[in-house]
Amino acid sequence: MADTTLLDKVLDLKEKYGELQRQLSDPEVISDMKRYVQLNKEYKELDPIMKAGMEYKKMMDDYESAKEILATEKDEELREMAKEEVAEIEQRMPEMEENIKLLLIPADPQDSKNAILEIRGGTGGDEAAIFAGDLFRMYSKYAEKKGWKIEVTNQTEGAAGGFKEVICKVSGDHVYGTLKYESGVHRVQRVPQTETQGRVHTSAASVAVLPEADEFDIELNMNDIRKDTFCSSGPGGQSVNTTYSAIRLTHIPSGIVVQCQDEKSQLKNFDKALAELRTRLYNMEYENYLNEISAKRKTMVSTGDRSAKIRTYNYPQSRVTDHRINYTMYNLPVFMDGEIQELIDQLQIAENAERLKAAAE
Repeated sequence: MADTTLLDKVLDLKEKYGELQRQLSDPEVISDMKRYVQLNKEYKELDPIMKAGMEYKKMMDDYESAKEILATEKDEELREMAKEEVAEIEQRMPEMEENIKLLLIPADPQDSKNAILEIRGGTGGDEAAIFAGDLFRMYSKYAEKKGWKIEVTNQTEGAAGGFKEVICKVSGDHVYGTLKYESGVHRVQRVPQTETQGRVHTSAASVAVLPEADEFDIELNMNDIRKDTFCSSGPGGQSVNTTYSAIRLTHIPSGIVVQCQDEKSQLKNFDKALAELRTRLYNMEYENYLNEISAKRKTMVSTGDRSAKIRTYNYPQSRVTDHRINYTMYNLPVFMDGEIQELIDQLQIAENAERLKAAAE
């Protein structure tokens, strides 16, 4: 009944797990921050596997003991208790085995990272910008529920409200691994505020989610970066348009340009812009991986195919449909208020099924 091969795979990792524990308490390793960060990351990845494996081993031992009682014990009360334990374990075992199989498949190393979230109004003019603003509010509400922090680094407001473009950093636990499914084109069907005839229009906004690069992920040569300062525009008080606090960084070898004008302090804007530049350079390398897995997993959109329509928000029907997994919900107002976890759960279930299938091939 129990899968001993699965347990063997977990126990094979036990020695490595113990060695990582030893190294992480070694003063020499602690003093080498880059090495310490890498080892700590490996330890955190192994920790849930070991915990699940030990729980599974205990359950297997209990199962064998209960079977032994059934085979040798004459006392009916003890036999009944053993029979109940066997039935309960047999019910729990498949789910635990499935969970361990998933844990043993190497996770995307980016999943634990913070993310850069970009939302841009697409086709539909003013209405597309308003919808981009609605999406930003939706993600902000969701982030609030998750205990994440959102910092806007750059924004261009739409003429009738919302945003032509808004870029922000989302910080917290497992942000990229949760939000990565949101990359793609989001389409809205509703009567725009600007429509006088009451006709339903279709507009769109694009969402891109990038894993934020850590300081150790990529080394930047400051000689390759041109720094320009300029006056900020938009909300922020009297000093915004009079001081050169906004920063534009140009990475000369790649031509990538980033800017930040969210803070009044030039230094803070520089730090934010540098972090975003590091992320964009890192994502040029990450694109190859993302494009490769997107060919195998319908839940993910490749970087070369960000024009893929992933979801429709239909206001007259109060309907949200995710086209990748053909999943529909009829609670649009609640969904737009940040209650998007149910759909993310469904996308994760679909991706896990694809990962298990790929691992078995």
